[in-house]
Amino acid sequence: MQAAVEAPRLVSLADRLTGPEADAGYGRTLALLAVCDGEVVLERYGRAPDTAFGPGEDVGPDTTLISWSMAKSITHALVGICVADGLLDPAAPAPVPQWRHDDRRRITLQHLLEMRSGLEFVEDYVDGEVSHVIDMLFGAGKDDVAGYAVNRPLLHEPGTHWSYSSGTTNIVARIVGDAIAPVYGTGAEGMRTFMHERLLDPIGMRSAIPKFDTAGTFIGSSFLYATARDFARFGELYLNDGVWDGRRILPEGWVDHARQPVPVPADEAFGYGAHFWLWPNEPRSLGCHGYECQRTIVLPERNTVLVRLGKTPTEQGPAVDAVLAEMVGCFPAVQESASK
Repeated sequence: MQAAVEAPRLVSLADRLTGPEADAGYGRTLALLAVCDGEVVLERYGRAPDTAFGPGEDVGPDTTLISWSMAKSITHALVGICVADGLLDPAAPAPVPQWRHDDRRRITLQHLLEMRSGLEFVEDYVDGEVSHVIDMLFGAGKDDVAGYAVNRPLLHEPGTHWSYSSGTTNIVARIVGDAIAPVYGTGAEGMRTFMHERLLDPIGMRSAIPKFDTAGTFIGSSFLYATARDFARFGELYLNDGVWDGRRILPEGWVDHARQPVPVPADEAFGYGAHFWLWPNEPRSLGCHGYECQRTIVLPERNTVLVRLGKTPTEQGPAVDAVLAEMVGCFPAVQESASK
């Protein structure tokens, strides 16, 4: 472990989340990985919970785990590639045919990326309550997630009201699929080819398994499986301004686009940019966040990426984030490190 990193403290914090002394108050951590200055300095794995079908299995470096909403940030990268290719313009009205003849035509792609479309969408993960996200992913909308979200009514003037929405991301994923279809083909196969050729394979994210609905739309809100190491690779792409091994994958300025803050409600623990969360007190940070406390945290000021994957009830999520924030503090700021 690098000398500048507060190694004993980092290990002690990791012990809270993983290993025999892990605290049940944090849920179950399945993978914990830190990459600093391009080197893995911490890597821990746990055991999946038992199910009705049998005992849980040990998780390791080759285990693919679900992204949940971390996939939203991957969708941001796909949009950026389309912007570089001249296929999409964030400032233009979102190319959604169903919106051409009503007030929804004022929704831009940028509004969608910022979660400020103004569309009605209840993002509630508690079964039994009103929940558009559950209905979209597992109920009436599961065969056409974008179609389900596109048909939501407009409640607010676009650009004036922030509301986190998985439906919004699936609309964006459909827009990307339509944009790349003339070159890569339609439906799931076209989108899968585009994702691998332009993003996943170039950064070595070879374990990645994106999921698609029956209509062929990438379920960009929720469903991409990958190893912890490969989620870290995605984080490193954003850490390095969209460049991988000297090759520009994302257009210049697209990483900064992700971190431009928009107003969010006062009770939100994190800031928000464009399909990325922003960590408090960490300048230029970017967070891919997912249900059950999936996290890929990009920390340019510390040249570090931190990944945590697991199964944590919503009410325990803030406790996990508090530990992760302490772990972030174990990595020196870049200028501080350079002065030692």
